[in-house]
Amino acid sequence: MSQSRFLLAIDQGTTNTKAILVSRDGRPAFVTSAPVGLLHPRAGFVEQDPLALWASVSQAAADCVAKAGSAEIAAVGIANQRETVVAWERSTGAPVAPAIVWQCRRSAPICAELERQGLAGMLRQRTGLGIDPLFSASKMRWLLENTPGLRRRAEAGEICFGTVDSWLIWKLTGGRVHVCDASNASRTQLLNLKTGKWDDDLLMLFEIPRVALPNVLDSIGFFGECTGIEGLSGVPILSAIGDSHAAMAGHGAYESGTIKATYGTGSSLMSLIPDFRVVENGLSTTIAWRMGGAPRFALEGNIFMTGAAVQWVGEFLGLPEPAARAAKLAATVEDTEGVYLVPAMVGLGAPYWDSAVRGAIFGLSRTSTAAHLAKAAVEAIAFQVRDVFDAMEREASCSFEMLHADGGATHNDQLMQFQADVLGRPVMRSICPDLSALGAAWLAGIALGNWSSLEELGKITLDSQIFDPQMPATVREQKYGGWKLSVERARHQASQQWHTDAAFIAAEKEHAKH
Repeated sequence: MSQSRFLLAIDQGTTNTKAILVSRDGRPAFVTSAPVGLLHPRAGFVEQDPLALWASVSQAAADCVAKAGSAEIAAVGIANQRETVVAWERSTGAPVAPAIVWQCRRSAPICAELERQGLAGMLRQRTGLGIDPLFSASKMRWLLENTPGLRRRAEAGEICFGTVDSWLIWKLTGGRVHVCDASNASRTQLLNLKTGKWDDDLLMLFEIPRVALPNVLDSIGFFGECTGIEGLSGVPILSAIGDSHAAMAGHGAYESGTIKATYGTGSSLMSLIPDFRVVENGLSTTIAWRMGGAPRFALEGNIFMTGAAVQWVGEFLGLPEPAARAAKLAATVEDTEGVYLVPAMVGLGAPYWDSAVRGAIFGLSRTSTAAHLAKAAVEAIAFQVRDVFDAMEREASCSFEMLHADGGATHNDQLMQFQADVLGRPVMRSICPDLSALGAAWLAGIALGNWSSLEELGKITLDSQIFDPQMPATVREQKYGGWKLSVERARHQASQQWHTDAAFIAAEKEHAKH
């Protein structure tokens, strides 16, 4: 067991990077964060500057080093936003394009072509994932097709592709190591979940050269030694894992039959399952983590806009500190008075997987106010979580006793109470707001020998708060019924627009013939 006092965990998320020091008793001792920006160059495009991501990591990690003293940090663990793609030069480490963020929909035409070719079943059988621009493979292909000279350079081995964990490990090790972990690899749509390796047929399908991809490692193990941040020289990186997976580990719930939701920019619901299986109900199969070469599988449902919906309302209303002020505004009214916001600004994820639908507001009346819209955005988080919660119960053929909750939005007591009311189940909120980082630290601690197993980690008790449902069942189903109707209307509107556009294009082509 290491004699150093702390594990350093870096959680690189969509809108900020957190870094925490975790003491030898498994509890957070210090937390810091640095913001990162999102770029929206045009509709449907979401980007980030890879160097800005790295700068935020450097700042947050340096704060932890200054707090602890470098001699007191035994190991580093990494959690990260997942499907986001970074491409950089192998020789210099310079990014060759902006990072394409998981929310980005620019590769929708590539995905639509795969659908037309009838490849959805094959992809789900091999990768556990449906066809959607969320996943990394179509983003990589878009970069190769739209960045001059990139395909030639990638095929020549001059370019590295990676998810954010790969980029951070490359930078932390001074460009010596190009790897990723199995949980992140499972979100690319290039990893065969049965073999645990990059799939040659999928590489050919997406036209991605194998030489550009990182090697896939376990989530727990040696990823190299830090050289890229002052004060961390020689400290080993001993875990890397996707943020949602890390939060699952942080809950300490390692048995099948439990379910957690991570509330961030988007949200992920995850429930562990014993073995790999192809699932339906709009869900995915993913690798929760891999230890000793053995993957642990999970059901997952991804929601694109939860916290981002509240942020959008704040920006739409021109509020300073948009997310915080919109949430505060929402708390000034008891009810939405029938207003529903379907936050499909980048399409709908699980369980609908509808890329065509766009955001819509329903139920406005003469007395509707900005506060009602803000309240509708907060409630939309809970409604979307219920959509996926119900789908996961159907897939698992069980009734979950409660929902474990983590993430920034869980600070909102009203949201947590409404979530319990909408589910009709208790919601257990972790008091620790940094479970993704904590989970990464715990996994690094296993590699270091601080703990012997996940079972030992499960004995660490963290403070939590339970919200019990209080809403009458008739009111609950009435409100949820209004949500389902709103989603149906938004999807119908998108379908009608698609048919109108298709008819117009066909008419234009016919006119051109004459």
